[in-house]
Amino acid sequence: MGYHARMIPSNDTQRFRLESPFSPTGDQPAAITALTKNLDAGVTHQTLLGVTGSGKTFTMANVIEKIQKPTLVISHNKTLAGQLYQEFSEFFPDNAVHYFVSYYDYYQPEAYIPQTDTYIEKDAKINEMIDGLRHASTASLLTRKDTIIVASVSCIYGVGSPEAYAAISMNVRVGQPLGQKALMARLIALRYTRNPVDPRQGHFRTRENTVEIHVPSGEEIISIAFEKNKVVAIDRRSVKSYNLQATAYKLSSVRLFPAKHFVTPQDKLDVAIANIKGELAEQLALFKRQDKVLEAARIKQRTEYDMEMLRATGYVNGIENYSRQLDFREAGTPPHTLVDYFRYAYGNDFLICVDESHATLPQIRGMERGDRARKDVLVNYGFRLPSAVDNRPLTFTEFNQRTSQVIYVSATPAIYELEKSRNQDPTNYNLPASTSFIVQQVIRPTGILDPEIEVRPTRNQVQDIIREIKARSKRGERSLVLALTKRLAEDIAEYLTEAGINAEYLHADIKTLERPGILKKLRQGEHDVIVGINLLREGLDLPEVSFIAILDADKEGFLRNETTLLQIIGRAARHTSGTVVLYGDTVTRSMHAAMRETDRRRNIQRTYNKEYGITPLQIQKTIRDSILETAKKDDPLPLPEGHTADIVKSLEREMKKAAKHMDFELAARLRDRIKQLTGDASLKPSLDK
Repeated sequence: MGYHARMIPSNDTQRFRLESPFSPTGDQPAAITALTKNLDAGVTHQTLLGVTGSGKTFTMANVIEKIQKPTLVISHNKTLAGQLYQEFSEFFPDNAVHYFVSYYDYYQPEAYIPQTDTYIEKDAKINEMIDGLRHASTASLLTRKDTIIVASVSCIYGVGSPEAYAAISMNVRVGQPLGQKALMARLIALRYTRNPVDPRQGHFRTRENTVEIHVPSGEEIISIAFEKNKVVAIDRRSVKSYNLQATAYKLSSVRLFPAKHFVTPQDKLDVAIANIKGELAEQLALFKRQDKVLEAARIKQRTEYDMEMLRATGYVNGIENYSRQLDFREAGTPPHTLVDYFRYAYGNDFLICVDESHATLPQIRGMERGDRARKDVLVNYGFRLPSAVDNRPLTFTEFNQRTSQVIYVSATPAIYELEKSRNQDPTNYNLPASTSFIVQQVIRPTGILDPEIEVRPTRNQVQDIIREIKARSKRGERSLVLALTKRLAEDIAEYLTEAGINAEYLHADIKTLERPGILKKLRQGEHDVIVGINLLREGLDLPEVSFIAILDADKEGFLRNETTLLQIIGRAARHTSGTVVLYGDTVTRSMHAAMRETDRRRNIQRTYNKEYGITPLQIQKTIRDSILETAKKDDPLPLPEGHTADIVKSLEREMKKAAKHMDFELAARLRDRIKQLTGDASLKPSLDK
C-alpha cells in the first residue's frame, strides 16, 4: 500500500520549538548528539538505553527539535501515554502535540463460542473526549508538519483510509458561493449530527443565517455565516472559552474534516455496496455447498441489513468490518492505520519513537494473531463475511514495513531492538564504521543513584510493609506495593486502609482517564501508597516515591523476570532515599540479575558523582492536572446567547427536560452552569424533583 506523499509544507510558525527551564546535563548532551547525527545520516534503527530518571523524554524532545520531523511516540499503556502526552505538550507548547489511544471506556469484542452456541454481541462505550483527541490527531497530520502524536498500540489498528478522509474533507472560504442548506447537506454527508439543543463534538446547529459546527476534535466551534447563498464570514472560537465573553477569531477559510474516520464518498459507496453484495453471494454459495443452512441465514440477514443502512445513511455500527470493501483493498491486505496517515502526509520523512520498547514491541507483535482467531470463528459460523478478517491490527512485519527511522527507548531493551540497532552496515551511512547505534544514558541530571535493594523473607511481610509505609509517610514520602493479581492488590489496599494508611489500588479495570488522577493524589499526599500489578511498572514519573515493596519476588515468570524487576526498581530511582524490598524466600536467577545490573549502574553513577563533585538532589517536579481534570475545568457546555435572565430560564427548561429523560449527567452540568450564573445554591432541590 503506497502513497504519493503530500509533504505538508512547513513555515516559521510550524517549526518545533522546545521550551524548558533546564539544559541537557549528564549523559544527555552526548545522547542527543549521537541520536541526531545518526538520524541525519539515515540510520534506520537506534536504541536509547536510558536508566529510569535520566530524562529520556527530555532527550527525545531535544532530538525532535533538532531534526524537525513529525513524530509518532508509541507507548504500551494508556497511563504512560497520557504522561508522555502531557510532558511533550509542556516541552512544545506552541506546536501540535496530540494523544491517540483506544477510545473505549469499555469494550467487549464480538465473538462466538461454538461449544455452548453463545454469540456475544459487540458492546462498547466510546469515550467522546478520547474520540475527539483521535480526530484532532488525524486532522493535525494533514494540516501541520510540527505534529507529535503520543499513541498507544491502538495506532496499529484500522482507522479508515487517510486518502478518503482527506478527499471527503471540505474547504469553505469567505466569498464562496454556497447556500446554508447545501452546507448542512454536506455536513450530514460528512457524518455530522444536527443537534439544535446540546451540540457536542461532531454536531452542528443552525441559528438564523449561521451554521455552528462543533468540530470532531471537540476543541473548536466554527461558525459560518451566509447571505444570499454566499459565505460572508467564518468565525472560530475555542470550546474551552465558549461563554458570553468568548473571543471569536475571524478566518478567511476553514477545512472541515469528517466526523467519523471510516468514510467513503457516495460515488464509491455504491460500488462498495455492490462488492459487498457480490461477496455475500459467494459466501452463501459456499455455505450451501457445505450444507450450512443456519449459517447462510445468519449472514444473509445481517449483511442485507447492513447494506441497507450503508445505502441510506452511509454508516452502520460495525462499519469497520467492511473496511476492506469500502477501501477497495485486496484480500489479505492490511488496514489503514495512524502510521498510514503519517506516510500519506510525509512519505518516509517522519520519526517513530517506541517508548519502553521491551514491552511495546511484544504487544505490537502479538495483536494480530489473537484478533484473527476470533474473526475466523465469526466467519465460519455466519456472523461476518470473510473480508471482516482484514479489519485487524497490523502484523509485526507490516508495521516494520511502514517505518523509516525508529528509536527504541528503554531502560531494559530486549534482544530484538539491540540486534536491530547493531546489525546494520555503517557503510550505508555517512558515519565511521565504529559508530554505535546503541546510545547509553546512565547518569541522571540530579545525580541520584539507582535505589538500594534488599531481600526479605515472606514471613510477616505485610506487617513489615506497614511499618515501612508509615515511616515514609511521616517524612512526606510515598510508597508502591506490587502484587501478582488484581484481587490480591484490592485485598492488600483494603487491609492497609484498615491499618490506618491512605491506600488505593490501581489496575487495568480502572478507567483510562481516571488512572492519572489516582497517581496525582499519591504525589499530593492524599494517598500514602498505591497497590498495583503491572501498571506501576514502566515509565511512571513519581519522584515522591522512596519505597517499593515487591511481593512474591521469587515467583519466576513474566511479572517477576529480570526486565520487569528492573522496571519496578526504577520507580524508586527518582528519590534520594530510594529503597526496594524484594519479598521472597529464595533468590531467583532474575532477582540476582536485576540486583547485579542495579549495582553496576550505581557504581557508574557513584564514580561520576565523585569525579565531578556532584551531590544528589531530590527531583522537584510540578504536579499536573490530569487530562480528565483539565477537561472538567474547561467544561465545554455551551451557553445560549442573550441576557443572563433569559439564559437562566432557558437552561432551567433544558435541565428539567434532561432530568425527565433521565439524562442526569447533562442535567447536573446544566445545574452547575446555572449556579455559575446566579450563585443560587438552592437549585439542587429543583433538579432532584
